[in-house]
Amino acid sequence: MKKKIAIVTGGDSGENAISLRSARNIDKYIDKEKFITFVITINGNKWTYQSSSETEILVDKNDFSIIENGEKIKFDCVFIAIHGTPGEDGKLQGYFDIMKIPYTSCDRTTSALTFNKFFCNQLVKGFGNVNVSKSIILRKGNKIDTEAILNEIALPCFVKPNEGGSSLGVSKVKEKKDLITAVENAFAVDEAVLIENFVKGREITCGIIKTGKNIKTLPVTEIISKNEFFDFDAKYDKFKADEITPANIPQHISDECQKVSKELYILLNCKGIVRFDYILTPDEKLFFLEVNSIPGLTDESIVPKQALAAGISNTKLFTLLLEETLGI
Repeated sequence: MKKKIAIVTGGDSGENAISLRSARNIDKYIDKEKFITFVITINGNKWTYQSSSETEILVDKNDFSIIENGEKIKFDCVFIAIHGTPGEDGKLQGYFDIMKIPYTSCDRTTSALTFNKFFCNQLVKGFGNVNVSKSIILRKGNKIDTEAILNEIALPCFVKPNEGGSSLGVSKVKEKKDLITAVENAFAVDEAVLIENFVKGREITCGIIKTGKNIKTLPVTEIISKNEFFDFDAKYDKFKADEITPANIPQHISDECQKVSKELYILLNCKGIVRFDYILTPDEKLFFLEVNSIPGLTDESIVPKQALAAGISNTKLFTLLLEETLGI
């Protein structure tokens, strides 16, 4: 019997549109011989499914079910395709834990931790297997003391929302006079702001998927942004960045990036498809940037391209993920 899969998309952040694109791609490529899919859109408290007749059906949040044509439908598994809150920060994971419905992403603890850049940086730094740039955190409501910040962090630096993705609200600050504006822009996205030292180098990234007892590292990608950095514009406009897979880097660096990524996947108790981002310095040191616990899954996204370079089609990738989640 085919398993019923709820593809959950939408969300309450600036990444809503990207989440919808990921969900459409997942629905397009999932093996329909094995799975029946239902795309569930979450916008605030409104959770809906649009039936084949274009009827909007509300989700019963008491048991995460829908009623279509008089039949109550409950799901065997949830494919979480929400980038940002509430899909990437542990909120939905906690709900599905209560509902006892398996889902494709990291658990609620790992999701919440990796979504919080400052906490994640401190934990990864403690592991000691990769370099982490120095950073400080500011909380909304506290005085922004430029002198105190620059006593800790050198220019240029990056100013980021502490919780968020797709580089929304991120600024590269080169001059002291621009720091306050950058912090205010980040506070417009989040209640806390991360300020970290700039690390000169090349941006590389490595995707990972766990299947059974095997943790498979995908080919490393180098990202070459044509903007000042890999911002939202560069991430979603194919003309604003080059993504080279496999990366044109020495084999020992690629091996090291995959090794560190696998170690972090295990140490952070990751599950599902996860992507780790780094800066590779001119003297061949790796600096950890962040964890993407629900990376983009459109045709233009990095992980599907990495999987394809490894000989894994989108359909195979999604099948491996669902079978791992369902334990089949």
